[in-house]
Amino acid sequence: MSAALLAYQADLLLRSQRWLAPVLLYAAFAAVGVQAGQPVLDSVAYGAAALLPVGAWLVRICVTNEPPAARGCTAAATTPGRAHLASLTAGFLATAVVGVVATAVVVLISDGVSTDHQVRVAKWSAAGAGLLAALVCALVGAAVGAVTTWPVVRGTGLGVAGLVLCTLAALVAPGSPAKAVVSGLVTGSQDGAVPVLFLPFGGAVVVAGLCAAASCALASRR
Repeated sequence: MSAALLAYQADLLLRSQRWLAPVLLYAAFAAVGVQAGQPVLDSVAYGAAALLPVGAWLVRICVTNEPPAARGCTAAATTPGRAHLASLTAGFLATAVVGVVATAVVVLISDGVSTDHQVRVAKWSAAGAGLLAALVCALVGAAVGAVTTWPVVRGTGLGVAGLVLCTLAALVAPGSPAKAVVSGLVTGSQDGAVPVLFLPFGGAVVVAGLCAAASCALASRR
């Protein structure tokens, strides 16, 4: 995958303005669920969890931005697998940008205390944990988007239904990296201790890599 191909996919996303719907919806959820002065770890947990469906949605937008004819030209200029990987990567990076900005804002307006306001929590450490949690949810969201759109799922209705169900499963299923980071942040807020989230991050990288590889392999065949 070349930088030019990734830049092309990112430009398509920006120019389409289809990113506005998921980003504005995320901003609305964050505005309702995160208030100034709330415990910082609880707030970044909420922000990270809300980012997962945004990631899946943005990946779906990137994959479906090109008409079939344009997609064929892009694939002919490189390979179908590389072209598809560029669209998946563009969706993930867009989600990561939203997550980084949102985490920074949430940390700034939140209070560095535990859930019961009895223990002080270092906001710099909380910011690091929040950024890692946002990346985990962005990766899992990208994985969900990759397996619920073309070429894995061709029908729009079936793809959207699958996206919703897989998003819910990723947030509640035992062993899910997204569930692990959100639960870790909430538990850390209750205890007044910033959790270490490297293991879920590694799991999210593996999950996203496997889903992207499978999706790109199908794109090469179809």
